[in-house]
Amino acid sequence: MNSVSTAPQKNLTEPNERQNRAEKSRAILRAAAKVFARSGFFNAKVADVAREAGVADGTVYLYFKGKDDLLGSIFAVAMEEFLTQARTELNDLKHPRERLYGFARLHLELMEREPDIAIVFQVELRQSTKFMEQFSTTYLADYLRIVRDIIEDGQRHGLFRAQLNPQLLAKLFFGALDEMVTNWILSHQHYPLVSMVEPVLDVFLNGVSAKPEPATT
Repeated sequence: MNSVSTAPQKNLTEPNERQNRAEKSRAILRAAAKVFARSGFFNAKVADVAREAGVADGTVYLYFKGKDDLLGSIFAVAMEEFLTQARTELNDLKHPRERLYGFARLHLELMEREPDIAIVFQVELRQSTKFMEQFSTTYLADYLRIVRDIIEDGQRHGLFRAQLNPQLLAKLFFGALDEMVTNWILSHQHYPLVSMVEPVLDVFLNGVSAKPEPATT
């Protein structure tokens, strides 16, 4: 009788335990982002992260191997959430121009909503060749693939110039938004970051020439 009655209780507690671990892991990552943004990755200590998260030092090591693992996990979790949200929201937009605007808005909204993560992305992450190589071959590749697919769709429909390299355009798109985030951080966030979507996309989609002219060599 006892074994029959207690088995369901164990099954019910397992999802709760997984949820508690996920919440604790996310809290530690948020604390790490705040500490890295404030003190810099190389100056920060795991003890600082534990103190910010309100846990013991050893608790951090139950979830992460150390500072490198924390930094990589901050990056991975944020990018996975962004890319998942982007794919979902872009499904509701059909016009390539609208999709580029929507994607750009999501990018800048995420950075504006999470300024600590923005600083980690724009400053701390880029001081490590290892992390930059990881970023370039994984999540940045996925980011560029989404933008490239939108551009190729626009080219097929005659909306964008067919002779332009869509991969190059995707990199230009990312580079422009990436620079806006860096400028926003250096200005100490004195203006809404998302306000840069319109001017950036205006130049990206319409160019700077008053009349279209062939590029000079």
